[in-house]
Amino acid sequence: MFPPPSTSWRTISAFVLDLAFAFGWTPCIAPILAAILTVGAASTTLPDGIALLTIYSLGLGVLFLLSALFTDTLATKVEGVRATYTRPTPAAAVMIVMGIAIMTGYLSAFAFWLLATLHILSSIG
Repeated sequence: MFPPPSTSWRTISAFVLDLAFAFGWTPCIAPILAAILTVGAASTTLPDGIALLTIYSLGLGVLFLLSALFTDTLATKVEGVRATYTRPTPAAAVMIVMGIAIMTGYLSAFAFWLLATLHILSSIG
C-alpha cells in the first residue's frame, strides 16, 4: 500500500520512537531505581550494593534480551495484525486522549473535580 520508507526516515522514526519510549518509561522506572540506589548506598558492604544493582539490572535486561530474540516472530505477527486493522481502534483513541490529558495536566484537574463532585471516591483507598 505504501512505499517502503527510506533509510533516513527509518533512522528518524526510530529516534522518535525511542524518545517516546523513554518519556513513558521514566515515571515507571525512576522510583524503583532510586529506591534500589538508596538501599544500595545505605548497605553496610560494597558487595551487598553490587548484588542489589546486579539483580535489578538482570531483571531489567532479561526482558530486553528476550524481546530481541523474538523480534522476527513478533514482526511477523504485527504484520498480520496490521493487515486486520486498517483504522485506529476506540481503545487507541482513548489512549491518545489520555496521553494528551496527562501531558496538558487536564487529567489531574479532572481527578480533583471528580473527587470534589463524588465524595464517595475520597473514602476509597
